[in-house]
Parts: sequence; C-alpha cells; structure tokens
Amino acid sequence: MRFRQILLYSIALSAAAADVKLLPEHIRVDPFGAVVERDRGSGVEAARSITLEAPRAAYVSCRIVVSLPEGGAYRLDVKSPLAADLFREWYHFLPASKKYVPDALVPAQTPHEARMPQPDNRIEKQTVQSYWLDIWVPAEARPGRYQVAVAVESGGSASRAEVEVRVLDAVVPGDDAVVMDHNSYGTSWLAAQYPSLVQRLGSRFYLSDEFFGLIHAYHRILYEHRGVYHQLGYGHGGKVGPEFAPRLEGWGKTKRVSDWSLYDRHYGPLLDGSAFASTRRGARPIPFVYLPVNPEWPASYLWWGEPGYEREFVNVMKELEAHFRQKGWTRTNFELFFNHKKRYKAFDWDGDETRFPGDMPYFAEYARLMRLAFPSSSPVRWVFRADVSWQMERQFKELAGIINFWVCGGGMFGWYAENAAVLKQRGDIVWTYGGTPTVEEPASRMAVDALRCWMLGVDGFVRWQTVLPGRDPWFNLGGGGETIVYPGDRFGVEGPLPSVRLKLQRNMLQDLALLNSFQSRVPPATLRAGAAQRFNGTRVEDWRSPRPKLADSDPLGWSNLSIGEAESKDPRFDQALDAAAWGRVRGYILNLAKEVRP
Repeated sequence: MRFRQILLYSIALSAAAADVKLLPEHIRVDPFGAVVERDRGSGVEAARSITLEAPRAAYVSCRIVVSLPEGGAYRLDVKSPLAADLFREWYHFLPASKKYVPDALVPAQTPHEARMPQPDNRIEKQTVQSYWLDIWVPAEARPGRYQVAVAVESGGSASRAEVEVRVLDAVVPGDDAVVMDHNSYGTSWLAAQYPSLVQRLGSRFYLSDEFFGLIHAYHRILYEHRGVYHQLGYGHGGKVGPEFAPRLEGWGKTKRVSDWSLYDRHYGPLLDGSAFASTRRGARPIPFVYLPVNPEWPASYLWWGEPGYEREFVNVMKELEAHFRQKGWTRTNFELFFNHKKRYKAFDWDGDETRFPGDMPYFAEYARLMRLAFPSSSPVRWVFRADVSWQMERQFKELAGIINFWVCGGGMFGWYAENAAVLKQRGDIVWTYGGTPTVEEPASRMAVDALRCWMLGVDGFVRWQTVLPGRDPWFNLGGGGETIVYPGDRFGVEGPLPSVRLKLQRNMLQDLALLNSFQSRVPPATLRAGAAQRFNGTRVEDWRSPRPKLADSDPLGWSNLSIGEAESKDPRFDQALDAAAWGRVRGYILNLAKEVRP
C-alpha cells in the first residue's frame, strides 16, 4: 500500500501535544494510530465529536483514541449525565501476522491516569491508546439529548471531544430474539487462569467463597451482556465434578443423595437469580443448566439394562426433582444432555453428535427413566437436549417426542432449515452451534451467527468453548477463537474481563431484540428482508445453505472433509463482509423505532 493510502487510515496526530478523538464502535486502531486492516474502507475518520442514537434500557458505545506522539504521562476524564463505563483496550500481539489488535477490555476509573507507551502492554514506540466507552441508558431515562464530555491532559496541554447521546422513546425488550449461549467445561481451568488467587488460598481454593464467586462472575458478565453461560460439569468418562452434582452414597435401592452443600453453593444463586442482583438487567434465574446426568451418574453403567440401573437412576433423580421443587427452582430448564462419543472408549454409544442409527434407542430409554422420576405435574422443568450433526435429519423424525431441545451443527443445519418451523410447531427448542470469530475479523462478523438464527426462525446459537484464551493471550494470542472473555488476574481483578467482541455482540443483540419487537406492527418478512439487504446485500433465502448432494446419501459414508466441502462458502458472510455492516442494520432499526408506535 502506498504511503499516502496508509496515512488515509491513520489518526491525525498533533505535532507533540496529547490529542483525543472519537471513533464508532466498529473501527479499531492499532497502537501506532493505523486502522486495523479488516476495518478499513468505511470512510469514517476519527473526529472531535460523535452522535450516538440510543433506545432506552440499552447501552451505546464508541471508542476514545488518545494519541501522544512524544510519549509521557496523560490524564483522561469522562463526564457523563448517564452512567458511563470506561475500559482500556489491551493490544494483543498476533504472532501469525505480527500485528497488534485490541480486544480485552481492562476497567479504567475516571479520571484515568496512564502513560504512553503503556508500561504493562510493553509495546515499543507506542503512540496511541484506544479506550472503549459504554454509556448505559436506563428504561426510565427521559428522551432527549445528553452531552458527554471527554478530555485528555498532558504536560500542560489539553484536548477535548464530545459524545452526544440522543435517547429515543423506544425501549429494548428484556428478552432476546435469539439466545446467545457460551460454552465451557468444568472448572480446572480457573486455577490456571487465576494463579494469584490460588497462591493466596492454597488447597482451599476449590472450596472457597472466592472459587464459587468466580463461577458466578462468569455467569454474571455474560448475563450482563445479554448472553447465557453453559458449563458442563462431567467428563467423557462420566466423572462429575463435586461442585456440579450432589454427593451420593449407597448402591442399588439404597443409593441416595447424602450432601447438597457444594451443589447449592454453586447453583443456588444462579437458580434463584440472586447472583445477578447487582447487574443493570436485574435479577432473574438462569434459563438453562445442565443436569449432572450421564451414563455413569447417578447410576453405575455396570448395571445398564438391569433393574438395578433403573432403581438407582430413578431414586436419585426423584430426590433432585423434590429438592429443586422445594427450593423453588422452577424457572430454569434443566437439561438432560449426553456429551460422550464411543471413540472416547468410555461408553459403547454416541450421546453427542450421534452418528450410528443403532445408538438412538438409548435416548428413548433415558426419556422413559426421566419421566418416571419427574412426574408430568411437577413444576420443575426439564428438557432433553441433543447436539446433532451427522444424523440430524433422521433424528428429527425418529426422536420426535423424545428430544425436545435440538442444538444443531450450524453449517449443516442450513441444508435442513425448513425443519425449524416443524420442530418449533411441536414445541421443541431449536439452537445451532459454531465457533467464535477471531480478533482479526471485522466487527460485523460478530453479528452473523445470531442474525442467521433470526432469519431462519431458530431460537439460539451456541458459541463452543468461550473461556480459553490460550497460554499467553496478552503477548502471544492465537486468534481468540476459543474465548470471548479474559481472566482478570493480571490486573488484580478476581473475575473475567469483557472483550471488544463481547461488547459488539451485546449491542447487536439489543438491536435485534428491538427489531424483533416490531413484528406485531410490521410484517416479519419485511423486517427480515430489510435487515438482510442492509447487512450485506442479501435476500433472506441467501441465509440458508443450498441442500448438497451429500445430504441425500448415507451419513455413514460422510467424512469431516466431505461435509466441509459441501457447506456453503458465500464470501458475503466472510471475506467480503465490511466492518460497518451492522451499523447499517442499526440505522434501519432506529429509523423504524422512530416511525413505529405501540
């Protein structure tokens, strides 16, 4: 790229004094002032002022860019009539591209004092530091204009900028149009990510209030960002973590729950909603949670097919139902879910992503056992979840009335998208699953998965593995495809830090919830067509994949390679996607909010 073109994508810097400018949320700059490569081409430049239109009961966001060409100390201050949260953006070094990209967000109190280069980020010759600014507009806020003042001072000089927030009449619904779920496994990773806490607590770590506080903090941060956190508590061989299930004793007809204490410490605040009392969204119970049930719990798989297995299983599960009912935990869907595959050599059938038709009768038997334990009159809600891929089309038919919570491979589900309406008509929950966009992808990529679900009439999306940033995310990030939050231990925070991608996803989910609320007054087909066209010039039908020849062959002959080759690779949803795509959809939604009245 020519030198003149590079300058076009750089922040205009003063000769030596500190400078502050503003950018919309979808534009990132590196520590030297250049716009990140995938965010270029929008024509947006940093400016002294920015206007953000905001519905109520929602956040609006922008970026504050501080530049100090000669380096040194500076002081950043934000004064807002609305609640405002400031975060310093951490610049991650990506070895593959040898570039820096901001993603982790470190809370910053205002006034905020810092230096350039930022000592802990350790970037030689750094001249620019970007910040993420969240502004919360409560439901009771008065519509109108609010001025947020931003100022930076250094060495006797000062620079100022202004954010104007235009609050609209519209209120974002509390419920989302699409559930955005975030997956993880067990708790052993907590000790690795919070070494300071482990060093302080020693062997008491896994029984401490701080340990359970960490678990709740992960639920809380994702809830505050309009997400759900799913933490599977057992391994492929059936071993259940002690905090994920009550302690059992005995065997056969004497098998029973002997201790609820760890389970209740873990789940009590989540299932009664008190873990979320301090959030701006308010307290409500988690909507979904895994049961600890697997082939080895609560009954020993050694007895499978024998009367003893049924007796152990039903007796213990009856105790769970009674405990949940007595506690009033009746607003959460308790999920019966199997995560094992026979290739892991613990059990002789596939529970997860079932590939062999001979394994399907196991699901019918477990449904029978659960119905013996949880009477139909119980106020406690349980669902039978299956994560499906290879045999999903066959399972939709053969497991009707058995499975009522389907989590479907995202790319493959596009081949069978017409089934979403069929499944939902019979009362089933339908989600799809996939990964998390990496830090190098544009902001709008964070909207694709939820928007596709909404286009296809799907209820939710699971981001697989979202809490593992790698061994050294701070100075050697592998892309961030398995994390959407970062451990706060490095910064003295006993809990997770949000990422830029999590904030972008939250803002998109707010918008989508508002757009979805217009369906009673605007034809849903019109809303979907309007969003698709503005996002990437597509039609609604472009959001489902054409059915390939492979789908009409026997899945036992498929391979991961053949599935990958058959999945749609439309560049409009990936390489050709521009950073401002969701901004255009947001403009469409906010214009509708001004026109559509209750």
